[in-house]
Amino acid sequence: MLRNSGFRRMLAGFGVLTAVCAGAAFLLDPRAGWITLGGMLAGLGGFCLHTALRYREIRRLSEYLAAVRNGGRRLDIRDNREGELSILKNDLYKLTVTLQEQSELLARDKNRLSDALADISHQLKTPLTSIRVLSELLAAGGLAEEKRRTFTRNVSGQLDRIEWLVSSLLKLSRIDAGAVQFRRERFPLSGAVRQALTPLLIPAELREQCLWIQGDEGTELTGDPAWTGEALMNVLKNCVEHTPRGGSILISWRETSLHTELRILDSGCGIGPEELPRIFERFYRGKNASPDSVGIGLAMARTILRNQNADIQVKSVLGEGSCFLLRFYKGIV
Repeated sequence: MLRNSGFRRMLAGFGVLTAVCAGAAFLLDPRAGWITLGGMLAGLGGFCLHTALRYREIRRLSEYLAAVRNGGRRLDIRDNREGELSILKNDLYKLTVTLQEQSELLARDKNRLSDALADISHQLKTPLTSIRVLSELLAAGGLAEEKRRTFTRNVSGQLDRIEWLVSSLLKLSRIDAGAVQFRRERFPLSGAVRQALTPLLIPAELREQCLWIQGDEGTELTGDPAWTGEALMNVLKNCVEHTPRGGSILISWRETSLHTELRILDSGCGIGPEELPRIFERFYRGKNASPDSVGIGLAMARTILRNQNADIQVKSVLGEGSCFLLRFYKGIV
């Protein structure tokens, strides 16, 4: 305490006041002087005791903060007593809790980034290895024309796969970073569905799959038509890939007072109950995933939809197909 210049000044001032008051009292009456001196000394002792207790609380607070700063125990200094020091302690408690929560979030983000980089590396390693091997075979020469064309097509296909993966990852990164401004405009749902189906018509035709569309042509959604079409295309692409030759895919929608529900039902292989909780995770590939699948399409679809006040769910029975339910809400829920 004596290192505090303010405390020393107050102590000196209190001493001078004690001497003056006691001296004046002794001049009037010795008994009054002794009483005054005793009272002033008692007051001085109480002041010193109160200051010592405050310093002890401040020292404990400093030790707690040092422990938190060094990554030690969590600071818990909640105090229901009145007083400016208690208010300060409670404010510091709120601040440290907030900082610790942010630190935990940053740690989780760091782990997710590490996992994502590992997944990306794994997804790129396979096509790059295939391209390297095929390039060496093509460079060696002496291949028959048919073999050369086959290898060239395989290289082109692997390059397309890498291009799609990089493009999808860039889109997801922009959305995660908040760099995408989703528009809010009215557009027909039927137009978005047909736009999403356009690049999938040839693969579906090659598989002899039947595509059915049912719904009111006048149904409209509020959102970004381009990004909504991107989400629909990824869901439909998943259905086309997992529906066998000669299968069917039914796309239907209906309106309620709360939302517009789009239903995509396929006659594919279905999804096992142990896989359903993870089907929308990034880079998750189910047991029945195609060899070219990277497990990012459904994750992107959910990210896009959730950024537009919409959601996606899936219901499936193994061996009986899957049903994706997309709900576009009409208000904030």
